[in-house]
Amino acid sequence: MDQLTHPTQLQEEEILNVLKQFITEVIGEEFVEDIDITPQSSFTKDLEMDSIEIVAFSEKVKAHFGKDIDFTGWLSNMDLDEIINLNLGDITKYIRSCL
Repeated sequence: MDQLTHPTQLQEEEILNVLKQFITEVIGEEFVEDIDITPQSSFTKDLEMDSIEIVAFSEKVKAHFGKDIDFTGWLSNMDLDEIINLNLGDITKYIRSCL
């Protein structure tokens, strides 16, 4: 293995790519074409996802990564501001910690 490649970073990048695909499926390819999805992208501000789209996204994540991903439980420990400011990097780290 290349000394510069850190296994955690590689896994987080793989998770991020899967999440980007799910976002594309949920909000539509035509919308995603115009934005750069990064770990700093927030669901409400940058991606303009509504609650129904976020639920659809979370269902895809759970179906893909398995039952250990408990979005509802994780989100229930956050206040409204934390949920509003949630970004893709936060979710990537959460998924990584569950796997």
